[in-house]
Amino acid sequence: MTFELGPALLFCPADRPERYAKAATRADAVILDLEDAVATADKAAARESLIAQPLDPTTTIVRVNAFDTDDFELDLAALAKTAYRFVMLAKASHPSELDALKGFDVIALCETAAGVLAAGSLAAIEHVVALMWGAEDLVASLGGTSSRRADGSYRQVAQHARSTVLLAAGANDTAAIDSVYLEFADLDGLATEAEDAAASGFAATACIHPGQVDVIREAYAPSADQVEGARELLSAAETERGVFSFNGRMVDEPVLRHARSVIARAARIAR
Repeated sequence: MTFELGPALLFCPADRPERYAKAATRADAVILDLEDAVATADKAAARESLIAQPLDPTTTIVRVNAFDTDDFELDLAALAKTAYRFVMLAKASHPSELDALKGFDVIALCETAAGVLAAGSLAAIEHVVALMWGAEDLVASLGGTSSRRADGSYRQVAQHARSTVLLAAGANDTAAIDSVYLEFADLDGLATEAEDAAASGFAATACIHPGQVDVIREAYAPSADQVEGARELLSAAETERGVFSFNGRMVDEPVLRHARSVIARAARIAR
């Protein structure tokens, strides 16, 4: 299945049903979170809210707790009482964990060292429609204390994990989702990171605050000039053979594929 949700995926704590509708209307898809956003004492109430306050299942993802927790089975029992089909598995680390999620369209969240190293195997599973990575849990799994440097840039291990998950997804014709930007007041930093994600090949970026949604959408949306330039290039290619020159630039098949990606992303966002 092709993953077409995005580009802005907004997390919403599942124990805050009063926020469900707002999150759903603001973002391209909402991620109802049963895991880290919910305190242990509130997880039962979160599952009850998940059942009692349904959203559109075509644009809703449910993040369930990790496979090796007691809450995982309880989350699945709650899911069985809903129409939701998109499930994000927290701390996915081994393909066998996804056997319990057959019948769902799964986003495998690679946010531990084991999960990042298993990204290729996870992406190859038939019912996995996307991979996402997470920086903070990853660094915590390594015994570290921060995923970013003082200037806001990712540390090398986080950059490596981000690239590894993107490459694993691409190698298996699966979508990749970029991690959240925690400094929600720093919209310029978010814009820079989301623009890089879009240009690198991510299908979407997750976020934690409604104010981040429009920034992500703008970052992923090709400009009118980019779309027009891509169309002109593809039109010119129709009368050329092999490598050719266009506006002072050498053009070959990879460059044409870039142009096709611009057109496809513009069409997807328009939908």
